[in-house]
Amino acid sequence: MNCRSPATTVDLVRVSEMICGARALILDVDGTLAETEEVHRRAFNDAFAQMGLDWRWGRRIYRKLLQTAGGKERIRAFDRSRQGPSLLSDQDVIELHRIKTQRYADLIANGDCPLRPGVEALLKSACRRGQRLAIATTTSLGNIDALLSAATGKDWADRFDAIVAGDQVQRKKPAPDVYLEVLRRLAIPASDCIAIEDSHNGLVAASLAGIAVVVTRSVYFDDENFSDALLVVNDLTALLDKGA
Repeated sequence: MNCRSPATTVDLVRVSEMICGARALILDVDGTLAETEEVHRRAFNDAFAQMGLDWRWGRRIYRKLLQTAGGKERIRAFDRSRQGPSLLSDQDVIELHRIKTQRYADLIANGDCPLRPGVEALLKSACRRGQRLAIATTTSLGNIDALLSAATGKDWADRFDAIVAGDQVQRKKPAPDVYLEVLRRLAIPASDCIAIEDSHNGLVAASLAGIAVVVTRSVYFDDENFSDALLVVNDLTALLDKGA
């Protein structure tokens, strides 16, 4: 159950001021920048079919699997959860994930997964204010590039001062590793940053790194516990309306 009450106008104004005053905004990707999880789910299912597996992840199964961070980790978790011996070797998992990643890129390239409301405007506002922007995500660099190249253009990386993906650190969210690495690259304290997340795992990861978190609810994580967040909004337009 989501333990956070709806944001009040006072909350929105206060947090908008905090966002405007932050030296850096650090953003998650999947679910935060765009509602990508359905595309990921479809790509997984297409990869299973291509590998000759009779697996199919419905929305309920996938929602549960999202509690495990990382695509390869989800494949292993699902394989272990089934009755009987494991079907997949480590090499099978790597190949399956490679096929899934390529399929995800192909689906994203079709333009069916735009940025969520308010995201582009927030990025532009941050640039006008001279704020630094960073990405801290569990997904891979290839997936980030596929999404943002399709949504904003091939030069998307020029907007960010630090980009840290899940395959660049030892531990994935809810461990704080991606956030700690972003802070190291930015060389600024956590207290000068605001993180924008959509999941409890992301909230925990940023909080453990000492960063205040704004949560923007997404389809697959809308009912999670966000009681430790600075603010919870349905999308980022609510903050833009108050000046962020």
